[in-house]
Amino acid sequence: MKTGDIVLPLHSGKAPKWLMERMIKLSRSIIYLMTVEFGRSEVLRRLSDPLWFQSLGCLLGFDWHSSGLTTTVTYAIKEGLRQYEDELGIFVAGGKGKHSLLVPDEVGKTAEKHGVDAEKVVYASKMSAKVDTVLLQDGYNLYHHVIIYTKEGLWCVVQQGMNEKLGTARRYHWLSENVKSFVEEPHAGIISDRREESVLNITSRDSLSSKEVILDLVKKPPDQIVSLYSKALSYRMPSRHYISLKDMKPDNLKKTLLKTYETPPQDFEALTAMRGLGPMSMRALALISDVLFGARPSYEDPTLYSFAHGGKDGYPYFVRRDIYDKSIELLEIAIRNAKLGQREELETLRKLPKLFPFYKAP
Repeated sequence: MKTGDIVLPLHSGKAPKWLMERMIKLSRSIIYLMTVEFGRSEVLRRLSDPLWFQSLGCLLGFDWHSSGLTTTVTYAIKEGLRQYEDELGIFVAGGKGKHSLLVPDEVGKTAEKHGVDAEKVVYASKMSAKVDTVLLQDGYNLYHHVIIYTKEGLWCVVQQGMNEKLGTARRYHWLSENVKSFVEEPHAGIISDRREESVLNITSRDSLSSKEVILDLVKKPPDQIVSLYSKALSYRMPSRHYISLKDMKPDNLKKTLLKTYETPPQDFEALTAMRGLGPMSMRALALISDVLFGARPSYEDPTLYSFAHGGKDGYPYFVRRDIYDKSIELLEIAIRNAKLGQREELETLRKLPKLFPFYKAP
């Protein structure tokens, strides 16, 4: 289940070392206590909630509206849990840029040591990235991908795409808990500061007829489909086709279709998972299904923050290091005492809703 996404302006620079060190310590303490109190599956639910994740970034002292919040928070969590993976049974793989490609290797190492179903986790990683690239074409190109998973094989994905033209980023959250299909209505709720006017969303239930036509098309001889594509291009394009198709070369489409013709996919998810099927091929197939067969896909875009320690750029105020360090100290004391069976500090945290009615406990 994709649980949402959020749009953020692109910011340059990086978190200063003194802040990053504190973010790692505080995120470690928060995740540790959450695991002790609520369990591993609940940790994944929280991280898959785009607003909860955003609030966590604010709590850690990063900028609420910065695209860098995604990369720094996931990095802090990954580094913070590195020495506690065995104890907590929660693991983090991937990262920004080339680090996102390391997921199979990182998951493989975890599987050898902890018996995690590596094939299942790696498939979830690859499919979530491919769906947000091929089936949901919103103008944002993925450049950051992290999968957080448990020893039971539960997982959540936090990944981010960039729209260089607009200078904004969009973050996508996924949760394994309710996934029945990667290719049909994976969104549970999407929140964004910017809603795109026209988005090719093959995952929508409104795209069901289009998916049926596309699945039928890819099983036909490639030359026949290329001919249909050329015919579709000759029609006057509806205004909703915001993406230019003139750069799609028929030879490239034919190359992809040869694979599907020789090894017909059993269903649409299998088609999506096929190596070589990219965004342009999917646009071409969606165009044919729409213009020639009247099977219209969805073009609808399926798309509130708190501060506790300030923000690194001074919004709404600069980070108070003394308060930040005190927060880390209190949580680390709570963790040490919880290990010894002394849960007074945790019980105090539980009482916050009574002390502060506006505070809602997770």
